[in-house]
Amino acid sequence: MKIYIKDFGEFSLDPEKPLKILLPELKKIKSEKGLPIAFKLNGEIIDWHTPISASETIVLEPIYPDTKEALEVLRHTASHLLAQAVKELFPEAKLGIGPAIEEGFYYDIYYERPFTEEDLKSLEKKIKELIKRNLPLERRELSKDEAKELFSKLKEDFKLELIEELPDSKVSIYTQGEFIDLCKGPHLLSTGQVKAFKLLSVSGAYWRGNEKNPMLWRIYGTAFFKDEDLESYLNWLEEVKKRDHRKLGKELELFAIEEDIGPGLVIWLPKGALVRKIIEDLWKEEHLKRGYHLVYTPHIALRDLWKTSGHLDYYSENMFPPMELENRAYQLKPMNCPFHIYIYNQKRRSYREFPIRLCELGTVYRYERSGVLHGLLRVRGFTQDDAHIYCREDQLEEELIQVLDLVIYFLTLFGFKEYQIFLSTRPEKFVGDPAIWDKAEEALKQALEAKGLSYEIDPGEGVFYGPKIDLKIKDVLGRFWQCSTIQVDFNLPERFNLVYIGEDNQFHRPIMIHRALLGSLERFFGVLIEHYGGAFPFWLSPVQIKVMTLTDRNIPYAEKIFQELIKAGFRVEKDFRPEKINYKIRSAQLEKIPYMVIIGDKEEMSQTISVRKRSGEVIQNIKLSDFMETLQKENQIQVS
Repeated sequence: MKIYIKDFGEFSLDPEKPLKILLPELKKIKSEKGLPIAFKLNGEIIDWHTPISASETIVLEPIYPDTKEALEVLRHTASHLLAQAVKELFPEAKLGIGPAIEEGFYYDIYYERPFTEEDLKSLEKKIKELIKRNLPLERRELSKDEAKELFSKLKEDFKLELIEELPDSKVSIYTQGEFIDLCKGPHLLSTGQVKAFKLLSVSGAYWRGNEKNPMLWRIYGTAFFKDEDLESYLNWLEEVKKRDHRKLGKELELFAIEEDIGPGLVIWLPKGALVRKIIEDLWKEEHLKRGYHLVYTPHIALRDLWKTSGHLDYYSENMFPPMELENRAYQLKPMNCPFHIYIYNQKRRSYREFPIRLCELGTVYRYERSGVLHGLLRVRGFTQDDAHIYCREDQLEEELIQVLDLVIYFLTLFGFKEYQIFLSTRPEKFVGDPAIWDKAEEALKQALEAKGLSYEIDPGEGVFYGPKIDLKIKDVLGRFWQCSTIQVDFNLPERFNLVYIGEDNQFHRPIMIHRALLGSLERFFGVLIEHYGGAFPFWLSPVQIKVMTLTDRNIPYAEKIFQELIKAGFRVEKDFRPEKINYKIRSAQLEKIPYMVIIGDKEEMSQTISVRKRSGEVIQNIKLSDFMETLQKENQIQVS
């Protein structure tokens, strides 16, 4: 059997033999990039241990250490090292699964108690020993019966469950020393190739994500080929911790989530509520300018509504249990769509009315499992910046262009200028006419191209009722967040029998567009907090200026300055406490207030003010009118 390896040439290999048999030959060939970590075969990653068989020449593309694919192989092997270390230190532990993930790896472990920080240190020490031993990895294939017998002896109940569900008659296992794991691969040649690694944290995770199953302990870690890459990543993690919106939300008194009130239910504190008001006011004004009609709808509805909409069939596991009232079942709303449909159906519609754009900052409720709740980013009650557009087929592309224009406007306004865009096309199971799907997908493409936006096709990942565009924003730390979504819907107009009278005086079905620009106010606010590290731009800061005094005798003049700033429309607080000025400045900096106005004898005598910026820059003895003029410009620039 012939194999052609890019950068190395053509080789002969016996069928069903692993690639590592070719290692001695490849080592003789000088390559600037060194030996491959693994290979790509028809787009799939395979390792040195993979047996290969083919009737024609196979072409392999090498995977080198400086690639994302190589990191995936490295981290998968690191997860096995973690599992081996666990079994050596905690023999009674049982293994779940241990995949590589985007920023590292994890392994789910069943054990009688949570793993502690001390346990992680012990595991790291053991992993270093295993790396030093440079254990070769070996791959073997077993029949399902052989695999069951093996893992029964090892008392690995979770592995037995996985084997039972595998569709193939054979399964693969990997060994390193005395450690054995059920695994498809790919892996490195030996444990010695794992150089820079770190165990990071532990959390609880139900087996297979089902809360009815046992709780396992998920140990997270990461690994890199170079120590400097690991150090850079750990420094990045420290910055992430500093910007954690849960930490800053408490310190800056922005929001609270209290167990006594309910998990995943957000309380907006005064400062956070003020930022929300600023966002909401901008949102409403811009939508009204662009031809949207603002609506408000109830938080609950009769359960039959969600039966008609299909939510009970497709979404019931994410809905709160029903409530009984006067022998009728009511449901907390998980979506706003059915209410907007009823608004559309309030009267007979003509083709001349289109497009009809309805928008709402509508609070919805979804039953997220307690294990996935995460500050503002995953909650049970949240406010969607929702809108539904009803249009004719010939209007679809133009409406999509206008929605994209509005998305880009808002994201740019809030400081996000980089994003990834995905166009998800028709899935295997769908509703509606394939020809209309094709037209809708083409309209989405044309809208993106008309706006000059780069995008990726995500084939088959559209929702069952229509294709969609998803937009992920990139924050200051390089993380991507899913916020904006635009979906074309053929399902609900059919379910609710939406019609309009066309130019031909016949009934026609409108096309319905679902769209959210920010996603939800809670999640978007969480992203904003982390993006800015709590130091919001001037126009968005809940407190823009703090007026502070050097002495008590300066209070009357400082009060006058305070009132002038309030009258000019700025958000101002005062600090006239009998504390040292450095203490007051420090307090304001911790609150991340953009400007501090400092009043002392010198300022009072000259009828001026001194200003200290959040950055530490100081402006001495400036006229209040000049300062306010500068601030007005700063406010205007940011929102224009």
